[in-house]
Amino acid sequence: MSLIKNIDKTNWRSISAALLIVLVLWGCKSGKNYVRPDLKLPDTFKTLPSDQSDSAALSSDNIGELPWRTFFEDTTLLALIDRGLENNLYLKQIRKESEIANESFKQTKANFFPQLTAILEKRNDRYSQNSSTRESVKYYQGKDTPNQWYVARANSMAAVQSSWEIDLWGKLRRQKEANRAQFQRREAITKAIETDLVAEVATAYYKLLMLKEQQQVATYNLRLNDSTLSIVNLQFRAGEVSSLAITQTESQKLISASLVPQIERELEIQKNKLTELLGDYPNETINVNRGLGDTRLLSDIYVGVPLELIKNRPDVNAAELALVEANAQVGVSQAMRYPALSLSAQLGYDAISFSNVLNPGSLFGIFIGSLTQPIFQNRRLKTRYRISLAERDIAELAFREKVIQAVTEISNGMVTIEKLEEEYELAEQRLTNAREAVKESYLLFSSGYATYLEVINAQSNALESELYMVDVKMQMLVANIELYRNLGGGWN
Repeated sequence: MSLIKNIDKTNWRSISAALLIVLVLWGCKSGKNYVRPDLKLPDTFKTLPSDQSDSAALSSDNIGELPWRTFFEDTTLLALIDRGLENNLYLKQIRKESEIANESFKQTKANFFPQLTAILEKRNDRYSQNSSTRESVKYYQGKDTPNQWYVARANSMAAVQSSWEIDLWGKLRRQKEANRAQFQRREAITKAIETDLVAEVATAYYKLLMLKEQQQVATYNLRLNDSTLSIVNLQFRAGEVSSLAITQTESQKLISASLVPQIERELEIQKNKLTELLGDYPNETINVNRGLGDTRLLSDIYVGVPLELIKNRPDVNAAELALVEANAQVGVSQAMRYPALSLSAQLGYDAISFSNVLNPGSLFGIFIGSLTQPIFQNRRLKTRYRISLAERDIAELAFREKVIQAVTEISNGMVTIEKLEEEYELAEQRLTNAREAVKESYLLFSSGYATYLEVINAQSNALESELYMVDVKMQMLVANIELYRNLGGGWN
């Protein structure tokens, strides 16, 4: 109570005036609140194939909203994706960057509170007799003053110091808004990386199945070549064909045989690529014992409407959050050009002797209110403001570009799936004809009504048709995965 009575009334009036200014200007803001720009999005995507539909029209779920455990059914693939999401080293780095952004956001929230510092100080300034500094009169009161190494100043202090910047123009609020958007953008980027990783693991896995099936096709064709060569040898011994027939048949067999090590090489490289995605060294833990076989393709594809991309697709969401952050930074740079109000106070005990520090007579208090207005800063503040405006425009253009890119990718993906399905039907017909030609040429050759060249040609066409159909089915699977990723699937 004695401290309060001793404070000059003028100081109280100054503090009251400062608080009144705070209340008047508290609601003032710098910069504008974020409003999403008009993207002029189309109502639907450009291409809606006959067997694909718009989810809005059918009230069905957009496949981009399906969890990846629902979208993929292969249990082996699900286990691989789990391993990838847990162990992929790049994804771990991105998650750490998200943690850093979260810490920065927490720090900006704390900027609204006063800073508080505890001080415990013991000071003793000593000088020589040749110094211009005089000895402390209070310290040597009643004592002999030495000529050398005398005390010029001595004090012991125990105090609490506080400072508080008043957010008059919303600078701290805009900084908090910017850091929140930055943190949310890092979270969206993390989701985008998860989406990419799920798609990459699935693609790598299906490529393994494709190579395994191609290996089986090449091995079967090699056995077929062996049978043809055996018949040609029998006919050569019977004098029905020349040695040229044996040479050409053996050449065809060698061509087929060379496919096997080629596919085996690609198979091992693909395994190594998959283990790298899983955050591991090349090993033998990934064994593929089947081909594409009856791997399921989506029969019904619902892609939603373009507006859903902003919510569902993480990289589009991240681009918008970058715009939100840039918009908030405009407010920060604008507020830095306005007056800044800060309050500070220090309360504690101060005495020459440490033994008197806690004496009531050593109590002191300091109260400061300051209002500063930048006038000439070598154009730094104006430059920063102009740059922040340009950066906001760049962020908006990047957001628009990302949305157009996303809509284009989905339109491309839809037409790709449609045309691949048509191509796959033709590939099936081609393979059926090629297999029938092999069967017929083999029977005719055995009966002497076809030449060995016709058999070789039929087998070559059958091998090419079989490998081609496997490749088209792989492309269809990858196209489905890419469409799922482009719709924002894989992170939920």
